[in-house]
Amino acid sequence: MKKNLSKKEQIELKEALSHLHIEELEQQLESLNLSTKGFNKKELINRLMHFACTGKELSPLEIPITSKAKPGMLYPIHSDTLMLHGAYKNDAKTRDFFKLLIGDHFHFTAHGIDWLRERWLEEDPPTYAEFAEYWQDCYEQQILNKRAPKQEWAYNRFLQNFMKNNPKKSRTEFLAAWKEQRKDYIEFIKTIFNT
Repeated sequence: MKKNLSKKEQIELKEALSHLHIEELEQQLESLNLSTKGFNKKELINRLMHFACTGKELSPLEIPITSKAKPGMLYPIHSDTLMLHGAYKNDAKTRDFFKLLIGDHFHFTAHGIDWLRERWLEEDPPTYAEFAEYWQDCYEQQILNKRAPKQEWAYNRFLQNFMKNNPKKSRTEFLAAWKEQRKDYIEFIKTIFNT
């Protein structure tokens, strides 16, 4: 593995890793004899970045027991019920409940799930009402200031950029450009990790 990455190389590596699929990130972790356990793409990227920068493994994040549902207990969906890991679901019943609290414009979002996970990790699970308030605030902010796609959403960012700069190009041309960019980033990753 390459030692002492420059700031520029660190930025480029993080961008390159964002172009990998989750399965490819897991394969990269495995090839380095690191745990492949992770909650999402961002966590896997962060763990690879930590290893690239320090040479040390960053343990997978664990949801604390205070944020987990107790086995065998029922957690009804109510405004004042805590949204606990293992009890909360992204299902039709929950979506319908949030539509009652927020309105028909409610839909599950990655940003909402990220916020919920952060609250779980902080041992401060929110109630359904708190989540609804957070979601509505984000929705209103999104109307005022469109949020850029998250860094790990490389495909979405590439698509938006490509279409903006090449409005007359075809889907085939877009896919060829995406494939070429991914190929370049995969080669860069190989040089960093010597894989």
